[in-house]
Amino acid sequence: MTENITSVGGGGRSDAGVSALKGRTGAGAPAETRGRTTIADGVVAKIAGMAARETSGIHNLGAGLSRTFGAMRERVPGGGAAVTRGVKVEVGERQAAVDLDVVVDYGVSIVDVAGDVRTNVIGAVERMTGLEVVEVNIAVDDVHLPDEREEAEPDESRVR
Repeated sequence: MTENITSVGGGGRSDAGVSALKGRTGAGAPAETRGRTTIADGVVAKIAGMAARETSGIHNLGAGLSRTFGAMRERVPGGGAAVTRGVKVEVGERQAAVDLDVVVDYGVSIVDVAGDVRTNVIGAVERMTGLEVVEVNIAVDDVHLPDEREEAEPDESRVR
């Protein structure tokens, strides 16, 4: 019988913020359990962020100020999109908790969208990491109206 052990680095160790999945070792153990796999908190945050963004009815992630800075950062060459913007995770020995700040599209049922986000995030994180997701907390920070422009978007009348 294979025993998987998950531990998180801490207390001044260099692997702080990393989840480690460890199996039995030795010639008698199956090949897939020989050795240790570490999963950084940032990896869990990226998985959760992508899963949340894939949900219909989610316009964006992040609170107002972080969305503004993120939009400016995306315009800078090499700045890239912040997949983890609006995502916070806590990873324990065998479990993870996720906090999301979201902006929903106007007209959607916030309750239904929140349920869909939880389903997507839990499914993706558990499938990809093997960690049990104990909770996904969602804070709806804004509703995106159809005629609203994004923050930090240039004024079209000034740019020709």
